[in-house]
Amino acid sequence: MPTIFSKIIAGDIPCHKVAEDDRHIAFLDVKPLKRGHTLVVPKRETDYIFDLEDDELAALHIFAKGVAAKIRAAVECKRVGVAVVGLEVPHVHIHLIPLDAIDDTNFARPRLKLSQEEFEEIRQKIAG
Repeated sequence: MPTIFSKIIAGDIPCHKVAEDDRHIAFLDVKPLKRGHTLVVPKRETDYIFDLEDDELAALHIFAKGVAAKIRAAVECKRVGVAVVGLEVPHVHIHLIPLDAIDDTNFARPRLKLSQEEFEEIRQKIAG
């Protein structure tokens, strides 16, 4: 059964896409820790990040680096943090989170509730 991310990649579920190439997609997290919190996902469905082939793992991180640069240019923050948890969706994904404090990466804290208009405004700023 395809994951929610595979359904997003297939276009069956809408997302706030900020970047895409032939192997990856990046879109805003619908339950963000901070404005600009973005998920970077390989299009090939794989559950565990370290099950990726070496070239896939490297390509994923290089793609994420470009997305992080776009986030940093669009969202006021000290830097963009990286987190890989891998428990909530069984499809590899990297969280890119605008950071101002270490607690900004605390996944146990309440998530932001943004309107569709707010998501679209953030998406446009990041996507350019």
